[in-house]
Amino acid sequence: MVEGGGDEVAVDALSTEDWLLHAQELVPVAIDKAREVKGFPVRWKMIISKLEQIPSHLSDLSSHPCFSKNALCKEQLQAVSKTLEEAIGLAELCMKEKNEGKLRMQSDLDALTGKLDLNLRDCGLLIKTGVLGEATLPLAVSGPVAESDVATHSNIRELLARLQIGHLEAKHKALDSVVEVMKDDEKNVLAVLGRSNVAAVVQLLTATSPRIREKTVTVISSLAESGSCENWLISEGVLPPLIRLVESGSAVGKEKATISLQRLSMSAETARSIVGHGGVRPLIDLCRTGDSVSQAAAACTLKNISAVPEVRQALAEEGIVRVMINLLNCGILLGSKEYAAECLQNLTASNEKLKRTVISEGGVRSLLAYLDGPLPQESAVGALRNLVGSVSEDTLVTLGILPRLAHVLKSGSSGAQQAAASAICRVCGSTTMKKMVGEAGCIPLLVKMLESKSNSSREVAAQAIASLMILSQNCREVKKDDKSVPNLVQLLDPSPHNTAKKYSISCLGLLSSSKKCKKLMISYGAIGYLKKLTEMEIPGARKLHERLERGKLKGLFVKK
Repeated sequence: MVEGGGDEVAVDALSTEDWLLHAQELVPVAIDKAREVKGFPVRWKMIISKLEQIPSHLSDLSSHPCFSKNALCKEQLQAVSKTLEEAIGLAELCMKEKNEGKLRMQSDLDALTGKLDLNLRDCGLLIKTGVLGEATLPLAVSGPVAESDVATHSNIRELLARLQIGHLEAKHKALDSVVEVMKDDEKNVLAVLGRSNVAAVVQLLTATSPRIREKTVTVISSLAESGSCENWLISEGVLPPLIRLVESGSAVGKEKATISLQRLSMSAETARSIVGHGGVRPLIDLCRTGDSVSQAAAACTLKNISAVPEVRQALAEEGIVRVMINLLNCGILLGSKEYAAECLQNLTASNEKLKRTVISEGGVRSLLAYLDGPLPQESAVGALRNLVGSVSEDTLVTLGILPRLAHVLKSGSSGAQQAAASAICRVCGSTTMKKMVGEAGCIPLLVKMLESKSNSSREVAAQAIASLMILSQNCREVKKDDKSVPNLVQLLDPSPHNTAKKYSISCLGLLSSSKKCKKLMISYGAIGYLKKLTEMEIPGARKLHERLERGKLKGLFVKK
């Protein structure tokens, strides 16, 4: 059979069955030798108990239908045989009167125990977790698959299986190969990836070698960004080691770990877990000191976390408000500033204490300065909308909020325009502010918003106009706009999805004192709408309907 130290080519030429027979022959020899040893009894007793487990594991392995179909079984049997030969050699050495020293022998015996544990674990893993089948069987698919694809999947399955068996250096080599394959063929890797493979990769995140951790987090970053196995990653405990890498990893490790957390934190449940595992402080530190990519990824992760209401106070206690305002002012990448604006919008959504903190830290001024730049405005305007009710009117005027809101209404995105209109509703608390909003040129822009395809945009625009029209000069401004009456009449639509009708009734009621506007309302079909709204008992509909009906009758009499 196989001789230790024999010709390497001859060894490689042996079949899997040959290696099985060789291992089976070595087991009784190793056990007999171990039982003859007198020294180190405790250690040898433990070694014997592990040697006695090997035959049943070899039997399980050899009975697997895929036993002889790939290199994994053969390699495992080679590893077992090598360990058995080492056990025989150490037993013979211990039986000699003189050996290389007590401490050296104790160390060698402990190492042998570890190798036996690894062999037993790997044999069990090949059988129980289906690794052997995954590495061997063709991919089951519903449609025809090219022969080359089947071969590719088979090779990738075997490669992924190698992440789970063998010593750390063997796994490291397999990891190198996985990294290379994912660069060129990530799609096929994801197609055959199993939960056990994900678990094996996550375990490598805790390796003592920084190089292995860095390569592992590169793979995990790709898996997280693929969006195909977030649940497996989380359930296999990926968050704590990722957070530790953000805290104390290399520059590459921090970047990849933060990108992974960015993707995973899109789930509210995972966002809560990141907070629970102490992930907020290292992310905040990265926003302060990280390079451009890491800073942006950390800001986005914190933005995702801030979307969960119950953790916002915990974020504030870690100093997130000051950090996000600093990013808003001087983030390295434009994306960092945008994430900071979104985060501030989330933080100020409902928490009055956080609103006061943002205001006291100079957040309003920074948000307004952000609006003067080239970045998307929706989140910044949304944050301002949340804050304006807690800021004095004098301060808002001094900071120049109204011209900014008018600019957003004129050229912002649909979402930004909606947030700006909502902000106007909140600043129009006094006659003075209503007057200044009108003078800032917002009314024609709000009237145009009534034509928006978004129901919520139409509603908030109508609400703002209704609030502004209480002031007579603003009412005259609405009357002057040729589109105001037809747009408002369209908003009398009685369908349930139209939530702007109550504000439209209010606006048209104020315009109905004008004969010209009244005639326009009638000509655009307001009476028919109002009749239905009256039947639905919508407030103000009956009164406006009666007023228009009287005007219609008077017009008929005049014609006669």
